[in-house]
Amino acid sequence: MKSPPARRVILSAFTAACLGTCASGDEPAPLVPGDYCIVVSQSTRDDPAWGKVVDALLDKHRGREPRVIAWKSTPEEAVETLAESLPRHACFVARPEEATRDFVAQVHQLTRRLDDDPYTDVLWGILTGFDAANALMIAKQAEPLAVKRVTAGTSLAMERVVEGEWYSELVKNRMVRKMAGGDAVEARSPDDTTAALAARLNDGVTDLFVTSGHATERDWQIGFSYQNGSFRSGGGKLWGLDTAGVQIPIDSANPKVWLPIGNCLAGNIDGPDALAVAFMNSAGVRQMIGYTVPTWFGYAGWGCLDYFVEQPGRFTLCEAFHANQHALVHRLETQAAAQDNRGLRFDRDVVAFYGDPAWEARMAAGELQFRQTLTEKDGVFTLDIVPLAGDRSYAPVDTNGSQRGGRPIVQFLPRRVSGLKVIEGADLKPLVTDTFVLVPLPSSDSNAPLRVVFGRDSAGAPPDG
Repeated sequence: MKSPPARRVILSAFTAACLGTCASGDEPAPLVPGDYCIVVSQSTRDDPAWGKVVDALLDKHRGREPRVIAWKSTPEEAVETLAESLPRHACFVARPEEATRDFVAQVHQLTRRLDDDPYTDVLWGILTGFDAANALMIAKQAEPLAVKRVTAGTSLAMERVVEGEWYSELVKNRMVRKMAGGDAVEARSPDDTTAALAARLNDGVTDLFVTSGHATERDWQIGFSYQNGSFRSGGGKLWGLDTAGVQIPIDSANPKVWLPIGNCLAGNIDGPDALAVAFMNSAGVRQMIGYTVPTWFGYAGWGCLDYFVEQPGRFTLCEAFHANQHALVHRLETQAAAQDNRGLRFDRDVVAFYGDPAWEARMAAGELQFRQTLTEKDGVFTLDIVPLAGDRSYAPVDTNGSQRGGRPIVQFLPRRVSGLKVIEGADLKPLVTDTFVLVPLPSSDSNAPLRVVFGRDSAGAPPDG
């Protein structure tokens, strides 16, 4: 592909105070015309039912003057127009038969080719559903989600959530529960936790569902090292099936997000019976990630917890997913040991992000290991990182899973700014791109504050996009 043409960005006023709050995840970046693109096949755009999905997104994001990019034979046809537009968000609307494993990989690859660096250039998501009606419901979801109640089928950093419970996939009868305002406490779960997990979805209060363990495109096996029940899917429906053969229908309408961070194949949409579309259609899931292949390395899945759950309130789920992708590519580019290269390359293009990427789902504000604040003055940006937990500030919060901890600090910029150079803090080996800044994590026993200053040049000429 030829080098993308220069793009003129319409800049919004952005005060230092707003930058500070955006750095902690309290407010979105200012709206920029043309900063949201919908990428869709011409056949999907022309389908009357699926055309309503595109129209709903156009209406929801009308303040950003969204643009539709239609392709005829392959999404690769959208690359040049995306490179010209370079939107902050790109939503790939796809019928379920289009949202295949290969399609997910194509989206990963083409969104890394919009400029000259190897990193993903837009915050993207694939919006699909069991059918057009289900996708339309997802597209129309506008009210942000503050994740307060969490239910998990694997251990989780409960000190970072408002309330919830997790059920062990490794130790029979083990669970941990946290009530709002209280501490996380051990409790005893039933031998078979199928009904308990199904009830947490059906009760209409679970905002985030986290799972791991064995799975296929048709089922999630709740117990990993002991016999337990399962969740099954078919025809857009989801149900629990306990060890006694009792079926428990799952019908949950409240908007939620699902993180099958360690499940094989949970994100692979291979037909109308797929687990992913059943969660969207039957369990109220508006955004999710998911492996489209059997998982073994785990970096691209488990790392989403490091950014989303363990830095509560800092990132939307879409930002957390992409922060982890940036971390993965950075590790490949700079420091991956030879034995890790295969795993990182395996993970790079196989985890899907489903949903409208601009819809805001983020953890309710909670305890943080460190504070990061981005400010701007006279066209020069300053990123300050202040440790808040002593010599544990840069240590892993939770180590359950695979490839946990050690994730670099990621800060998204409030707007796209080209030609940025490091002015101060080069010893920290920061990566400064036109959309984000990445700072390698210090040693886990460090408690040193960090500062990176960057701008268009050492004289601090104002960025002009």
